[in-house]
Amino acid sequence: MSTRAQRRAQRASQSRPPRTWIAPFAVAVVVALVVVGVVIVNRTTDVPPLIEEVPSGLTVGDVAPPFSVTTSVGQFTLDAVQGPVLLEVFASWCPHCQRETAILNQVYAAYGRSVHFVAVSGSGVGMDRASPESQADVNTFAQYFHVQYPIAFDPSMDVAKAYFQDGFPSIVLIGADKRVLFTHAGEIGVQDLERAIEAVLGKAGG
Repeated sequence: MSTRAQRRAQRASQSRPPRTWIAPFAVAVVVALVVVGVVIVNRTTDVPPLIEEVPSGLTVGDVAPPFSVTTSVGQFTLDAVQGPVLLEVFASWCPHCQRETAILNQVYAAYGRSVHFVAVSGSGVGMDRASPESQADVNTFAQYFHVQYPIAFDPSMDVAKAYFQDGFPSIVLIGADKRVLFTHAGEIGVQDLERAIEAVLGKAGG
């Protein structure tokens, strides 16, 4: 072999990476991809679907389904309370629910002695929109948005399954006779909510 050919061969051998590290590197890449895939699958299967995809079908005039939850101020059992009830089904991650807390605080201050208020979590997804909803999410929601009315975490989401109105927040007014008198999906202003409450109180007084 000529000297020139020898130099070309030497340069070519130096430019090629040693084969000893290629196989371990390829294995490491494959393992990393498998691990990432497993994590993604686990996160997907651990987080339940959003309940807003399953409206309850409850309408005005229906008998209100019984429920019992542990709230921030104690146990709330629908069948045990006397008088009208304002129920909110909310999601801690929902910006509409977050804004609605100020409305509900104002209305609660005005009607809290005439109407029983209770807000119940209704989504399987927490405030980070990724992990499952927990009591800690509800506590954080209540503290951050200065919730003044009773609020509850419902891990079974039974209340949402019975009362959800095709949008967060869902507001349901229940009469003293335990019949549904008003429903609303999404944000609602103070005046509209107060009018609905006054109508319910008017029926109770009549």
